[in-house]
Amino acid sequence: MRSLAPNGLARAAVRFKPASFAGTFVALMMSALIVAACGILLETGARASVPAERYAKAPVVAAADQSVRLVAESIDGPEETAYPLPDTARVDVGLAAKAAQAPGAEAAVPDFTFPVRHGLRQGGTALTGHGWGSHAFTRTALSAGVAPRVGEVVLDAVAARTAQADVGDTVALETAAGRTDFRVSGLAKAGAGDIAAAGAGGAAGAVGGGKATAWFADAEAPALAGHPGKADAIAVLAAEGADTDALAAAVEKSLAGSGAQVLTGDSRGEAEERGLAYAKETLTGLGSQFGGIATLVAVFTAAGTVALSVGQRIREFALLRAVGATPRQIRRAVATEALLVAPLAGLVGCLPGIALASWWFGQLKDRGAVPEAVDLHVSWIPLVAAVGAGLLTALGSGWMAGRRPAKIKPGQALTEASVERLRPGVVRTVLGLGALVGGAVFAGVAASAAGDNAANASLGVIMLFMLAVALLGPLVARLCAALFGLLLRGGGAAAALAAANSRTNARRLASAITPIVLAMAFASTLVFMHTSESRIASEQLRDGITADHVVTDPAGLPAGAADRAARAPGVDAAVSLLDTQVLVPVDSGGETSLQGAPTQGISGSGAQLAEVQDLDVRSGSLDRVGAGRIAIGTTLATSAKVEVGDKLPLYLPDGTEARPEVVAVYGRGLGLAAVTMDRASLAGHVTSGFDSTLLVSGGDAKPLAALGEVTDASGYAVEQNVDRELGAWANYTMAGVLGGFAVIAAVNTLVMTVLDRRRELATLRLVGSTRRQVLHMLHWESLLVSVAGVALGTTIAMITLTPMMRGLTGESPHIPPLLYATFAATAVSLGLLAVTLPARAALRERET
Repeated sequence: MRSLAPNGLARAAVRFKPASFAGTFVALMMSALIVAACGILLETGARASVPAERYAKAPVVAAADQSVRLVAESIDGPEETAYPLPDTARVDVGLAAKAAQAPGAEAAVPDFTFPVRHGLRQGGTALTGHGWGSHAFTRTALSAGVAPRVGEVVLDAVAARTAQADVGDTVALETAAGRTDFRVSGLAKAGAGDIAAAGAGGAAGAVGGGKATAWFADAEAPALAGHPGKADAIAVLAAEGADTDALAAAVEKSLAGSGAQVLTGDSRGEAEERGLAYAKETLTGLGSQFGGIATLVAVFTAAGTVALSVGQRIREFALLRAVGATPRQIRRAVATEALLVAPLAGLVGCLPGIALASWWFGQLKDRGAVPEAVDLHVSWIPLVAAVGAGLLTALGSGWMAGRRPAKIKPGQALTEASVERLRPGVVRTVLGLGALVGGAVFAGVAASAAGDNAANASLGVIMLFMLAVALLGPLVARLCAALFGLLLRGGGAAAALAAANSRTNARRLASAITPIVLAMAFASTLVFMHTSESRIASEQLRDGITADHVVTDPAGLPAGAADRAARAPGVDAAVSLLDTQVLVPVDSGGETSLQGAPTQGISGSGAQLAEVQDLDVRSGSLDRVGAGRIAIGTTLATSAKVEVGDKLPLYLPDGTEARPEVVAVYGRGLGLAAVTMDRASLAGHVTSGFDSTLLVSGGDAKPLAALGEVTDASGYAVEQNVDRELGAWANYTMAGVLGGFAVIAAVNTLVMTVLDRRRELATLRLVGSTRRQVLHMLHWESLLVSVAGVALGTTIAMITLTPMMRGLTGESPHIPPLLYATFAATAVSLGLLAVTLPARAALRERET
């Protein structure tokens, strides 16, 4: 018959069961939203680039590789991974002469960019220093005077006005080489390339970020920058009529064996924007790692909703089988329903997905994680993937849910439509038990591991336990109903009826519990991971800074600040710190990776450092810290598998390899620096040689005010904690995205189940139940669902967090009671609201 045609069945189901399909539509739309947003961020990270600004007039640029490439063994064989360097890697100045000899090259200019200070007191002007030779490609031009020679400087208008200097005057400037008097040989108007460099300096963290600029003689610039014989890059200018590709090939041949990369086009932007590599890493990490987890959660939740929608129509399928519909027709009807709903839901979900990706990308830009010049890439690829994932989810889950009613005999189908099956399928049960056992095994591994290994194993714990909850949902729901049913005995007839309903409709209950478990588990893990780390770090920072005064300056402290402070009356010790990062190879899940470790270079001895900073030394002695000898935190020592006396292989900020000896291991490496080494070992490997912090014990704050902003240890700790809170934004955002999606899915499921029970609610009214009693029953059911979901989610989060935090910090997780109560109250409140509103509407509809 025409009415039994598969497409007709599907269209009729959509038309006469709008509530069920509306819920399916919402679930698939939210799934597409998550997949599209994460896919867009992943594609943007893969394609991210910045146009050349400083090197816009230099068609070819030779620069060092700004990443450390580590080859590690994996399941698929050797695999190379690139890790962005904390600072700029440089090339030999002598490469300029070789590049200039390449056919088609007019000239090759070594480029230098470094911070310069004018003024000894707090608030001294920050300038950006360059070699004068760069004017050949930046279009900087003299407005007065002549080009600088050794001992001379050319200033732009801003620098000249600030220094109150003119041609022929002498100015005192501070560089990595110290404080020196320079004769002003000329004034210049900065070209577009130099203006771009001065403006980007602050964003890159390389220079002061001020727009005042100074140019020095090329022969003197490398030493002033603190990198004798090194240049940031070599800018190659093309002869008239030279082809860029041919010139690049010729330069590459001339520099063969030097390790320098030859860049053209937008690739030149990588040489001048160091933040690009970190931006790509951040975006691809969000899109792939977080995106992978979010996609799994979205697919699981959407699949559960689709299965619930199909399960709610078991009675209709049974009747169709009884009147002659074949199993093939039932399966085709379910598939056609998916084809009718999923593509449209996916397309609608892509629009807010683009908006979410755009908002997220904008927030990353505002926080400096992504350079301003990087654009968001939105192509058809992630959008098609989002729609396709939703369609496959709908087809797969619909087929699984409709498989049994389609294949069993019509009489048996009618029987199962009236009474829910007590046992889930054998395959589902076996897979669920396997996931449960796997989660327990991973929990044991995480508990016995430390550092990153504990964290990696803990991620496996949460994923496997969530999979177990999804597969064993009916059994879990029936167990929860039995346990909470005991507590509901004293709640009256409505509570008893709610408990009975929950026990006999475990599949419906499981569909509502699973999203709440997802929301609670993931949100709690992400948020409480931060609160735990933040608390430990804050305590270590507060207890570790024993200095009476802390001096800081955004532009960096004046050269020799520690010596000047030590000469102040009453000062017992003064140590300045040069803050940066090094890359340390660590074992992560059986594979070697590079971990960025915050590092402090100290101006004095380890004994002097102990007077202003208590690192809580566990083994060894800080007295031996010096050239080729370092101290590290316990967490890093565990991850790198080293102890006192071992050599620790690491990469300095510019990628230089080193193997210093570990002479001390200390306990406060999370709140303070994870690596402590002498300043001289770091100074030649960072862009800015100006110290970041000065710690002073004894004396009065007033004489120190000339060096920078002075505060005490508690004030400094507050400032550092504010910076740490800003870094936690990503964790809270991910928790909000995942938790928000799961909560919406839970509300959607509860609404679907209530609307599907209109006949049951009407029957209760017919047998004498009052409207108030029916609503009370539904409220008890909602409370059971919410409490069970919160309890299971909390349990999974604690099993995940405990070994993770013990491995990373050595402490138990810190869960702020008020924050946890907010999570739980939100879940319960939304559950009650999701039940009450549709129930009132359904009861009102029956009464009219």
